[in-house]
Formats: sequence, structure tokens, C-alpha cells
Amino acid sequence: MRIGTDKSVYATLRKRLPHIPTSTHTTLNSTASDNPSAALAPPAPPAFALFTGYEKFVIALLAFLQFTVSIDFAILAPLGPVLMPALKIEASDFGLVVSAYAFAAGISGILTAGFADRFDRKRLLLVFYAGFLLGTLWCGFAPTFHLLLAARVVAGFFGGVIASIVMAIVADLFAMQVRGRVMGWVQAAFSATQVIGIPLGLWLGNHFGWHGPFRVIAIVGLFVGIVIVAQLKPLTAHLKYQAGRHPLKHLLTVATTPRYLVGFAAMMLTATGAYMIAPFATVFSVHNLGVPTEKLPTLFMASGFVGLIAGPLLGRLADAVGKFKVLTVSTALHLCYIIWYTHLGLSPLWLVFAAQCTFAVLLSGRISSTAALVSAVPAPPDRGAYMSVSSSMQQLSGGVASWIAGMVVMTGSSGEITNYYVLGWIIAGTMTATWLQMRRVNKMVGKQ
Repeated sequence: MRIGTDKSVYATLRKRLPHIPTSTHTTLNSTASDNPSAALAPPAPPAFALFTGYEKFVIALLAFLQFTVSIDFAILAPLGPVLMPALKIEASDFGLVVSAYAFAAGISGILTAGFADRFDRKRLLLVFYAGFLLGTLWCGFAPTFHLLLAARVVAGFFGGVIASIVMAIVADLFAMQVRGRVMGWVQAAFSATQVIGIPLGLWLGNHFGWHGPFRVIAIVGLFVGIVIVAQLKPLTAHLKYQAGRHPLKHLLTVATTPRYLVGFAAMMLTATGAYMIAPFATVFSVHNLGVPTEKLPTLFMASGFVGLIAGPLLGRLADAVGKFKVLTVSTALHLCYIIWYTHLGLSPLWLVFAAQCTFAVLLSGRISSTAALVSAVPAPPDRGAYMSVSSSMQQLSGGVASWIAGMVVMTGSSGEITNYYVLGWIIAGTMTATWLQMRRVNKMVGKQ
């Protein structure tokens, strides 16, 4: 009988031997000399530890919550052709509406970091998710440009903090040995946005006007909020460290701790590449690679579907062989890819699809392993504040990266993007810098 993989035998042993840990995520690596009864405990594979039913529920809930937030941010750009004529605004006005969310998110992360660890994470999540849904609902009824701009600021102010709260919850509930798998599932929400969210949002926008997608997101989010209230348990273990800590002093401590600065720098560099290439990816695909406009939704869905599968699988691989190893291989391959892709001209459709799907796989490998490693940087009392500041740094660095990318690339007479290859070399440089910084993070985490 292989008791190491038999759930029923494990449950029986746990009842008979109370000292056996209730979660396979902890203490199963202790030796018999440390604990004489440890030899009787069923050895669980550290990288493929079993999750409890509640833990699976939490992972699914956080992933779907991330999906609702990410689609709210991602859907606005594709709605531009419908929204701009309806509100009679110029491209510069539309760009302001898009960027307002990111800058509001960056500012809110800094403002909330000081007290992010002073409350039950469940309550904090509910407050900011409720504010996000109100901002999204406001977008669904905004009749003018200025009211839409204000609505996006509200949605960004509250929505931009949610990712950091989710990261803190993951770090609180899941041990480092399984965190790659969890991050893979949570990060898969962004791929799901491409598979389901953007095509569905475009369909709703074409049939019910540009307000339609935001109203649907708000309604779906309401049900998510009800599930959080009813089923998510309070998350208060970190509160025992907070007595007597002033919010401003806490923020300053987190923002100036040397090891935290290393993590902040790593996440800022991670965000720059994506923000540089994403704004011009669609235009490059259509005008440079020759992808027909009507094929774009299919392209989004294909690459998103691949990313949806690759995220959890690569997260599991990171737990099994090492997170930094997966990050290193993914980065090396991504460097070669980005230089090759940004030099492409007119290409067959199958090659473009293959390239986009490859991009989704490599990005999933980098993001899931990076997020898992960085989540181990902050101490439990500082996780909320650390994640808030880190999220803000990502948003602000992403805004700067987009601005730099706009200065580098140019539009040709027939709409094609020029100097895209220059952007590719810049992104390759930021990816190399990111890997060097993550090597420092990996060394810090290994010493804990």
C-alpha cells in the first residue's frame, strides 16, 4: 500500500495520531530525530502537495475575482472604436481615460499601504472590491467624457489595490512550497480575460453599446462579493503584530527596508516590458504582420487559452524543480523570442498565431515564478503594506514604460509601426535587468 498518496489512509492516520499536521503543506520534511513519530506520517511530495477543499475554493475565488478586475481594465482599449464616436472625443482624450485607471491605482496603493496590515484581509478586500464595483457601475452609466474619466479614477483607485490584497492572502494561506501552483492559477485570470472577457466584452459593446460590458462586470462582481461575505473565512493572523504600530511609520518602514527595496525594484522591472509592448501589439499585428482585423478576436482567444493552460502547469513545474530555474529558462527563451518577433514583417497567419501562443507560455512562466518568489520577501506583519507599495510601483513604472515606448516607436505613412525592433532591444535589456534583480531576490528568500 502506498500511504504517501492514499488520501483515506492519510485521514485515518491523522485521526489516530493527532500530532500529524493537518495540512500537507507544512512540517512533513521533519526528520525522525526531530519528531520520533514523523516516520509514521505519510510523506507528501513537496511540489504536488494536496490542497484541502477550502483551499481549492479560495484559489478559485481569488482567480475569478482577479478576472473581473482585469477585464474591467483590459476591455476599455478594444471599446475605443465604439466609445470615441459616442462621446465625441479625440484619441488624446481616450488615452487619458485609459491611463487614469493606472495612475489612480498607483496613487491608492501608496495611500493604503500604511494601514493595509491593520485590518482583517477579508474586510479590506470587501471594502476595495465594493468601491471598484461602484466605479465600474458608474462607467456603465456615464453619459459624458468627464464623468467617465471620474468613474475610471474611482475604479482604478479601488481596483488597483485588489491585486496586492490577493497576493497577501495567498502568502498568508499557502506555504512557499506550493505557492508557484497557486500563483499560476491566480495569474491565469489574465489569460482568461483574453479567452472570454475581451471577445465577450466586444460582443456586448457592439450589440448593447459601450456601457454594456461595464454593467455586466458590475452585476457579476456583485455575486462574487456575496460569495466572499458568505464563504471566505476571516484572515486575521497578521493582526497580532500590529499593536501600537502607527500607519505612517509602518509605511515608511516598509518603503525603506533594504530587502523590500530589492523586491520593489524587481517587480517594477517586470512590469516595464509588458507595458512597453502591449499598447502597440494590435497595431503591429495588423499593419506590420498582416493579420486581418476580423481575425484579432480569434488571435486573442487562442493566445489567452494557451496562457490559461500554461499558467497552472508552469506554476506546478516551478514548485517541483525550483522557481528561479523556471524563471531563468523562461527569461532566456523570452529574450530570444522578443528580439525575433519585433523584427518580423509580413508573415503567414499560422506563424503569427504560433508566435502569440509562444509569448503567452513564456510570459506565464516568468510571471508565475516571479510572483511566487517575490511573495516570500515580506515578513508576515508587513505583507499587506509591501504588496500595496509593490503594486503601486508596478502601475507607475508601467505608465512611464508606456510613455517611453510611445517616444520610441513611430507610425509610417500606411499605418505600420516603425522602430519596433528598437523597442524589442530595450525590452530585452529590461528583462535581463529583471533576471539579475530576481537572482538577488532568490538568494534572499533562500536564506530565510
